Amino acid sequence: MQRRIWPIWVYYGIAVFAFLADYASKKFISRTVELNTEKISVLGNFFEITHIRNRGAAFGMLQEQRLFFILITIVVVSGLLWYLHRSYRSAGSILLLSGLATILGGALGNFLDRALYGEVVDFLQFNFGSYTFPIFNIADTAITVGVGLIILDALLTMKQEKNANGNGEQTKDESAGQQSV
Repeated sequence: MQRRIWPIWVYYGIAVFAFLADYASKKFISRTVELNTEKISVLGNFFEITHIRNRGAAFGMLQEQRLFFILITIVVVSGLLWYLHRSYRSAGSILLLSGLATILGGALGNFLDRALYGEVVDFLQFNFGSYTFPIFNIADTAITVGVGLIILDALLTMKQEKNANGNGEQTKDESAGQQSV
């Protein structure tokens, strides 16, 4: 697994990119797709663009809890910033740092909507036969991708640690592989 090679501003750039992609997409949808009625088919009935406003969390839970979401997001963003810097200083992997930055951008995207309007614009709809997956946005996607990157980093780190024996040295298989190269 490759360790940190990029300056910290690159990770902030990833967060800003996720935030701006979310912001621009929500503004575009708000201006071009009629609220609660219009659906634009992208891939037949499977993937559609629509326009709803969500005053709750994922799957419509905790409706009308604006202050709760704002407070939780402030805590989460503070924790993400702290952990991003801590991981950067301790030579965290590119996957981990990119995942944290992507989550940060997505969290800030939904935070802005909730803080300003009390609701989030959602517009990506996937249908699986008669089941419709809860409608989401680019910020939600960024958060999910970021979590995926962190999980992948954890799995790779566990594998790397498993291949090392108890004192951090390489196993015989790894040493033999490097000698033949």
